[in-house]
Amino acid sequence: MKVLAYQIADSIDIKAFKNSFKAPAHYSDTDEIFYAIDSDKFLYVFKYGVVTFLNYDEIKISEFIRFIMPFCRNFSEAKLSEEFEIYTGAKEITFGYNKIEITSPNTDVFRLIMLNVSQSVALDYYYEVTTNLLLETNLQTQHLEKKGKLYISGRNLKKYIGRTLSLKSSISENLYIFDSPPETWEDENLNKIDLGLKKTFDLQVRFRQIQESLQIIKENFELFKDIMQYRSSYMLEIIIIVLILIEVINLVIEKIK
Repeated sequence: MKVLAYQIADSIDIKAFKNSFKAPAHYSDTDEIFYAIDSDKFLYVFKYGVVTFLNYDEIKISEFIRFIMPFCRNFSEAKLSEEFEIYTGAKEITFGYNKIEITSPNTDVFRLIMLNVSQSVALDYYYEVTTNLLLETNLQTQHLEKKGKLYISGRNLKKYIGRTLSLKSSISENLYIFDSPPETWEDENLNKIDLGLKKTFDLQVRFRQIQESLQIIKENFELFKDIMQYRSSYMLEIIIIVLILIEVINLVIEKIK
């Protein structure tokens, strides 16, 4: 059985999608919605722009993505994806490279596996966005080192700071890397699968790396902001001094007359 997860957009309007997609939901809340389409076919949609399929062929996947496109914000054709294999009928739960062997398949197990695969592809997306932001700050830092000044405008700097804060908020709000789903608290089998998948995908390590990069970005932009404020204050002082000198010169000219 194959799980395929795609990051197709910045976000998906879950409420609007649910109203248009007529299949009964097995589980839903404001952030995600899970469908058991058939006994061995499942669909998972997340607010943070990920859709995940179990036992869907490429044609059905393409059809569904076209259907959900109007409910996406900043839809992307260049989709990040993650593929994961599920093998059933094993004597015990085992984890391998991009695969899991399970003993007793059921809907809750499939949903948990699909959730972790979705979190993994979302981390890829956030890593990509964070890396691009870090490259921007590095360019500014290198220019500051070589020229002794910034080439970014105050308006663009505020936009970058806003994007960084928004990204940090989105990651904290949407990813459950350190929190296991409530179902795992009472089911030893689900808990073992959840912990094993988090380790297989290195979710916690990757999450921390993104958080650390975002903190570096935020600190750099805050430093840039302080430099620009100092530059503005310095220019204001110069203007005030020039105005005072003009006023003094005018007074001296008047007295001479």
